[in-house]
Amino acid sequence: MDLQLSVELGRGLAFTGAALAFALGGCGSAKGIGIASQEAAGVLSEKPGLFGRLLVMVALPGTQGFYGFITAFMMAQQTGLIGGTVNVTPGTGLALALIGFGAGLALYVSAVNQGQASAAGIALIGRREDAAGRALLFPALVETYAVVALLAAILFILWLTNSAETSNVLEYIRAAQ
Repeated sequence: MDLQLSVELGRGLAFTGAALAFALGGCGSAKGIGIASQEAAGVLSEKPGLFGRLLVMVALPGTQGFYGFITAFMMAQQTGLIGGTVNVTPGTGLALALIGFGAGLALYVSAVNQGQASAAGIALIGRREDAAGRALLFPALVETYAVVALLAAILFILWLTNSAETSNVLEYIRAAQ
């Protein structure tokens, strides 16, 4: 395979992984916030004084979008997509695409489920204002798995983009031509 084609294929796959992590995390956050917002709007129509407490519950599913952004940024930084020196083999690019998809999917599902848990907590607060602290625990537990997905993605990105190993692979490809 031509070296230029190899680098472009690896770069394209790495960019795909970054885009998937960002897009899926962001879409899940938007959907989760939408679910929680619908419930909050209903409660606020009868109890507008609860706005501050409910705002936290509505905002919780938004963190997955940030986690997707962090994952995408890490991929771009570690592979040279930021800075111009791309050092990604096709195999590494494919692995990064799969990591981006896996992390993005976990973030999407987590955000939607967190939106549902937040909506349930908002309904609880609407009925019993003294239960606000307990109601916050349910969506916070869902958040745990979004954090695990982010940490796993970061570790895999760092393991895959070890600069010494990547350089050796690219030198091997150059020498084979």
